[in-house]
Amino acid sequence: MIEDDEGHARLIEKNIRRAGVSNEIKHFADGTAALDFLFNHASGPAKNGPALVLLDLNLPDMSGTDILQKMKAEGSPLRRTPVVVLTTTDDKVEIERCYDLGANVYITKPVNYESFAQAIRQLGLFISVIQLPDIEGEA
Repeated sequence: MIEDDEGHARLIEKNIRRAGVSNEIKHFADGTAALDFLFNHASGPAKNGPALVLLDLNLPDMSGTDILQKMKAEGSPLRRTPVVVLTTTDDKVEIERCYDLGANVYITKPVNYESFAQAIRQLGLFISVIQLPDIEGEA
């Protein structure tokens, strides 16, 4: 999970857990730390297998679209990694750009707390049934 707002991060994790998802969730508050883990860390998905990324677009050090572009670039070991964009931005141009860059799902965070919590629980149910691809180069 790449989310700079600690309150949103706690809400997301709590409601994903309520939906029955028990997988480890690693939280990064900025893009630099997230990219380093994703691409370089021994337990990160580029070196250690499947993952799903929850990505906020509005980060303190870079845009989430920059992260998305790096992950989905030709030859990237993370090209097949599913990315769920979860952000406050509901601009149609930004939504199209994210899908063009390879986002798998785009969700606008509801402003209302209960609506946000419900949306995340539904996302958790979705996460609990999807299949993840092997990392690039594995059979």
